[in-house]
Amino acid sequence: MEVLKIATAGSVDDGKSTLIGRILYDTQSLTDDKLEAIEKKSKQRGFDYLDFSLATDGLVAEREQGITIDVAHIYFSTQHRSYIIADTPGHVEYTRNMVTGASTSQVAIILIDARKGVIEQTSRHFYINNLLRIKDIIIAVNKMDLVDYSEEKYNAVQQEIQELISKSTYKEQNITCIPVSALQGDNVVKSSQNMTWYKGKTLVEHLEEIQVQDVYEEAQTRFPVQTVIRPKTEDYHDFRGYAGKLYGGEISVGDQVTVLPSGTQSTVKEIYFYDEKFDKAGIGSSITLTLEDDVNVSRGDMIVKTNEPPKIAKELQATVCWMDKKPLTAATKYGLQHGVHNVLAKIVEVDTIEETNFSVEKTAASQLQLNEIGNIQLKLNKPLFYDSYQDNKYNGGFILIDLQTNTTAGVGFIK
Repeated sequence: MEVLKIATAGSVDDGKSTLIGRILYDTQSLTDDKLEAIEKKSKQRGFDYLDFSLATDGLVAEREQGITIDVAHIYFSTQHRSYIIADTPGHVEYTRNMVTGASTSQVAIILIDARKGVIEQTSRHFYINNLLRIKDIIIAVNKMDLVDYSEEKYNAVQQEIQELISKSTYKEQNITCIPVSALQGDNVVKSSQNMTWYKGKTLVEHLEEIQVQDVYEEAQTRFPVQTVIRPKTEDYHDFRGYAGKLYGGEISVGDQVTVLPSGTQSTVKEIYFYDEKFDKAGIGSSITLTLEDDVNVSRGDMIVKTNEPPKIAKELQATVCWMDKKPLTAATKYGLQHGVHNVLAKIVEVDTIEETNFSVEKTAASQLQLNEIGNIQLKLNKPLFYDSYQDNKYNGGFILIDLQTNTTAGVGFIK
């Protein structure tokens, strides 16, 4: 069954947890004991309705404060496909959590309170999804029940959204606006009888029709080698295969390829998925390749089509979302993990801090603080074979690792 990965975002009290709980309830994805717990807790709080936010806010601190802090992964299924929701926090201080949750998602749902419209946090969430190049965005204009299901109010919010889209790199066909009431269930799974003026699909109906694609969309062929397979059994005594996942493009038997960083060229001899042979493999395939020539290939090398070479450099410019309490400053050194390739990186300069409201203005800076997004220059101890993040999400992304604590300090997007 196909799986669609979804990231959610919303400001405080926009009803994100309630929306997810409503989806789980209306798709009958809640277990009996979970539903009983929600009913019991809702009565204890004096509610005359089910508080669906209790279905997702799992941490004690979340339940006490009524906010989402950690990234939770929630699973549900319909007859057509399965879904994984990365329920991410909307607060500024949890930007790193949102980036983490959205980085592997194919679709994002951004909630807006119909009473408030587009606010600063909405711009921030939209900016991050734009930065991460999430292909499809659903704008759920929530709490329509609190504005009497007003079409006029929805149209006003939709106009604000159009202004936001115009500042981004998104095209209108990738943005879908849906008026909903998560609390009452309007247009979430079932069509609303209170908003007959809305002629579009419900939120889940729209999710059902989104084309499932690998998060690493069409791009030039990049095959990082995870491991070299040498069975050394009697039947496969001379077998030498290179296993990994294909990021971008496709690869076929007979393709002329180059192994990086050595630059050695060869031809694809065989393509295996487990023990079956195929003539061609597409994006997202976990496969094993064999080559016509007995060349030296190791873990961390990358196989590319000879006519589709990546860029190679020891100096990079990148946008970074900083995730460490210790600020990012010039002259500091980090481990740079680029796929399965690891190099030593020195921060040459911190240039500017990005304004996440799509402002053309950038603030000059000498350091990046926790949860800030900025532009930096790096120098590496070894050449990196890369693409811009705009051209290839896998080969244009990296993480910075603190050399003392071995923790992830930042996520980078190569320009």
